[in-house]
Amino acid sequence: MPQLSTRTAHFTDSVIRRMTRISNRYGAINLSQGFPDFDPPKEITERLAEVAKQGPHQYALTWGAQNFREALAEKHKRFSGQSVDPDKEIVVTCGSTEAMMAAMMSVTNPGDKVIVFSPFYENYGADAILSGAEPIYVSLNPPEFSFDHEELEKAFKQGAKAIIVCNPSNPSGKVFSYEELSEIADLAKKYDTFVITDEVYEHIIYEPYKHVYMSTLPDMKDRTIICNSLSKTYSITGWRLGYVIANEEVIDRVKKVHDFLTVGAAAPLMEAATTGLRFGDEYYDELRKHYTHMKELFLGGLRDIGFTFVEPQGAYYVMIDVSEYGVKDDTRFCEWMAEHVGVAAVPGSSFFKEDIQNYIRLHFAKNDDTLNEALERLSHFKDIVTNASDIS
Repeated sequence: MPQLSTRTAHFTDSVIRRMTRISNRYGAINLSQGFPDFDPPKEITERLAEVAKQGPHQYALTWGAQNFREALAEKHKRFSGQSVDPDKEIVVTCGSTEAMMAAMMSVTNPGDKVIVFSPFYENYGADAILSGAEPIYVSLNPPEFSFDHEELEKAFKQGAKAIIVCNPSNPSGKVFSYEELSEIADLAKKYDTFVITDEVYEHIIYEPYKHVYMSTLPDMKDRTIICNSLSKTYSITGWRLGYVIANEEVIDRVKKVHDFLTVGAAAPLMEAATTGLRFGDEYYDELRKHYTHMKELFLGGLRDIGFTFVEPQGAYYVMIDVSEYGVKDDTRFCEWMAEHVGVAAVPGSSFFKEDIQNYIRLHFAKNDDTLNEALERLSHFKDIVTNASDIS
């Protein structure tokens, strides 16, 4: 048989999605893969029922249905204050995963370098490699998950073509401040680098933190490529509706990459989801209140049990420090935890380039009953660990 691709030879499967399979095997509560167990807004699902009967059912325009792109442009202007041309500056993709891949393939050449903050969402390094680029990792140092300016500039000096900024950040829940984003922006301008942002958690922010759009910083609109999706904001992770916002020259290239990757997003789903994009401000206020409630319920329970964790500023993940339990292999530990505790987590090492084994990630995008049951199981955690012969 001919030799397989060398660029994918060292890939593993997604650790996050592997933990979902392990969770299912043991009947654990799945707090690993970040999807909710509550329904999307009824206005969206009711519109979908209408679309199922009326259509559209055939291909939409390759880079997204006209009304969907117009609604995206309206929503983006409402929250960022920045005007976007729906015909020239937006491409609709099959989820933010494809948005990121299309963006990377549009701006990098084989041998280019891309800066990735560590910890990171697991796709970023893989996306760089699949694009033929080399990831350069810069540490976000726990527990504040702050970066060192000199380390970051050293990465830029290596000739980085792009930097990926996930804000709010998965897995840490960090929200980058205006000052931090300005530091990144100044370096991007100094070294002529694109900034690719992942903003899927833009509306899941906890007081007193605020989401700042990198593209709104001085002279950054043409240098910023926004990757986003509807998955988290409207609880429709399975619909796979994402998008890229960038200047016309970049979007013209993204359109071509997207066309050959997936042709286009699902026409019926775009039609139904347009309803959500036109929700009023009260929806987003309630969304924040809803996630704040879940965070306070779950983190309050973890605190009562005695866990040590980093409080998230945004998104819906919490990084728990398990170093006190003598964990040497956090992947094995998470498998053990799903089997014996009945709660599935993601090993922190899958997010870090550094050799860090003392964090696990749980998510709390679940209804109260699920979170309370998870906390009940976790309340026995220390007793189970104490009596276990081998946890990692």
